[in-house]
Order: sequence, then C-alpha cells, then structure tokens
Amino acid sequence: MNTTYMIIAVVLILLIMGALMGPNFMRRKRSQRFRDEFGTEYDRMAEAMGSENAAQMELDNRRKHVETLNIRSLSPDEQERFMNAWNAVQAKFVDDPGQATTEADHLITELMRLRDYPVSDFEQRAADISVTYPALVSPYRAAQETALRHEHGQAGTEDLRKALISYRSLFDELLKSETGTSNKKITPEKTITPEETVAPEEKVAPEKR
Repeated sequence: MNTTYMIIAVVLILLIMGALMGPNFMRRKRSQRFRDEFGTEYDRMAEAMGSENAAQMELDNRRKHVETLNIRSLSPDEQERFMNAWNAVQAKFVDDPGQATTEADHLITELMRLRDYPVSDFEQRAADISVTYPALVSPYRAAQETALRHEHGQAGTEDLRKALISYRSLFDELLKSETGTSNKKITPEKTITPEETVAPEEKVAPEKR
C-alpha cells in the first residue's frame, strides 16, 4: 500500500512540475524559433521594445505584411542595367568614397522600388528586409548609419568601404530573379568587388619625367 501511495505521489509531483515548467519551455521554444528565423533582428527588437512578447508580435506583423506584397522579379535587361549601374558606383569609390556610398544606398532603394517593395522610409525598408533577408538587415542598418554619419563628416574611408560591402551583399540578393523564364546571361564589362576598391590616399601619382 505504501508503495502505491509513493507512486501516486511521484506521478502527482511530475504532473505539477510539468504544469509549472511547460509554459516556460514553450516560451523558450517559441523565442528560439523567432531567433532562428530573424537572427540578430529578434534580439534587437526585444531590447528596443522591452519584452520578447512585444518583439514577437512586431515580427509576426512584419511577416504578415510582407506576405501581402506582390514582389516582382526583374527581367534580364533590368538585372543587367542595375549591375552596370552598381559597377559604376563601385568604380567611383576610388575617387569619391562618400559619394559612392550615398549612390549605393540610393541604388538599393531604387532596386527595391522596382521590385514593388514599399520604400517610403528607411525603417519600412529595413522591416521588410528583416523578413526576406534576415541575415542582411543588421549590415544594412549599419551601412545606412555610416551613410548618415558621412553627411556630417563623421565617417572615414574604412567605414565607407565596409558600408559599401554591406550594400553589395543586399544588392546581390535583391538583384536575383525568381522567374527562371530566361537564360540570358548578365555580362557587365567588369564586376568590381568591394575589396578591390582603393582609398584615395592609397593612389600613387605617376612620377613626372
């Protein structure tokens, strides 16, 4: 009889522990799911909004908003036009890194507009990017901050170079076409990688004879 009572007691204790720990386990599991989906943006939102529940509601709303968008793919001609425009911007970095970074930011916005993303303000653009390209939204925010600091003369060449690299990563993703309706190959004259850009002070003038 005592053994039966002990078994019943253990079962009751386990049920009580399950009832107490279950909701906490589910909250942790839900938080991890959002963190896996949104990466650092989830932690940023949780800190900014003061709670994980508020962050989860906001990110849920972002996801629902993006699902209502009719994002269009680019035609091969549009892809080539934007690729050539990017190459021109990147080549400009050698002589004018600040202007090149500003133009890269504008090119990202124009590319999003063409694909039918809402582009009325930066926060809306970043919110939409956090759903579709979660790994790129933090670098995009950092690049935008650098571009703004440049306007006040507070961004150095290395800061601008990092910003251009971040813009390029997002640009490459936005440029991709999901239609698969054409096999036309994009062949710009030369694709310049951000690592190939040279700071103005590194340029060596030709020796006079």
